[in-house]
Amino acid sequence: MRDLSLTQKFAEIYPELVAVAGVTMSDEPLSQRTTLHVGGQPIATVTCTSIEAIVAVVTTCDANHIPVLIVGGGSNLVIADGTVDCVAVLVACDEITVNLATGLVQAEAGAVWDEVVELAVASGLGGIECLSGIPGSAGAVPVQNVGAYGAEVSDVLTRVRLLHRDTGIDEWVPASELELAYRYSNLKFTSRAVVLAIEMQLNPDGLSAPLRYGELARSLGATAGGQRQPATQVREAVLALRRAKGMVYDVTDHDTWSAGSFFTNPVVDAERAEQIAARFPDQQVPRYPVAGTEEVKMSAAWLIQHAGFDKGFTLPPGRAGLSTKHTLALTNRGEATTADIVDLARHVRAGVAAEFGVLLEPEPVWIGIEI
Repeated sequence: MRDLSLTQKFAEIYPELVAVAGVTMSDEPLSQRTTLHVGGQPIATVTCTSIEAIVAVVTTCDANHIPVLIVGGGSNLVIADGTVDCVAVLVACDEITVNLATGLVQAEAGAVWDEVVELAVASGLGGIECLSGIPGSAGAVPVQNVGAYGAEVSDVLTRVRLLHRDTGIDEWVPASELELAYRYSNLKFTSRAVVLAIEMQLNPDGLSAPLRYGELARSLGATAGGQRQPATQVREAVLALRRAKGMVYDVTDHDTWSAGSFFTNPVVDAERAEQIAARFPDQQVPRYPVAGTEEVKMSAAWLIQHAGFDKGFTLPPGRAGLSTKHTLALTNRGEATTADIVDLARHVRAGVAAEFGVLLEPEPVWIGIEI
């Protein structure tokens, strides 16, 4: 049931918000703004087409103790069904600036991430081509330190423009202050700041980042020993690999109605990894040593499949299921609710834990629910 006191508070600040340049209001549900196509009804949906509008809306809501949910591309969110007691702020500022001389690229938080990659590569800059095809917005990228095919945004991120919600200060912060790690930053599990823009240092020679991922390197006829290739070729190869796995968003393809890779690849102690591998002597069990530790990163997709969950697996009544192309994507088959997605996630997670003693951690941000 909606908290009517919040509705009243929002009604009181509504005239102030609609007077802000770059702000528009609607009552659309969050299911229209997530790539999972699930999510309930917020108090209001406020679209901000400038950084100044974001700052004004967020600071005004904060001053009036109205919860805010920042939404970019909606590709990393799992939001509760029903009423959601928050104002959804849609980040729609999308300017991208490329400096060919220095290789610096700045992108406002609402810029579509793959359009940032596409422009950088087309401009002859290398370093983020392995991150092609990842859905979502530029503002979400540093929050979870997005990575794929052997690269992470932390490899190139120089600084992030943040709105500090406790003070209202808007400033550029060095990437070194974000504690970036595998699928993590110190922004991820807190609402203390809003990402307004990002800056990256790319390579002006037009060559890719060193190839570290075997599947990608093989598709290019190269080796995964740090070789560099033209960024344009690497981008096309990455997009082809992602499309084959249903990991490039297409509204007509329910395999892409997902939050991308739903679970992070688990890091386990070396002994546990050896025990699991010993059960499959005829297979190359994916294992990647974590530098400087006694731990090993394993493939969540492999663990899911070998725990008995094949591509296309569903729970009755079949509204949510694993992608038919990739076991790591939990998908909306067309009419799923958030509850359906959560039930599937819990079932898969419990199955992997029972089979291998490994607890998978979800990658998306959960709003109003827990796995």
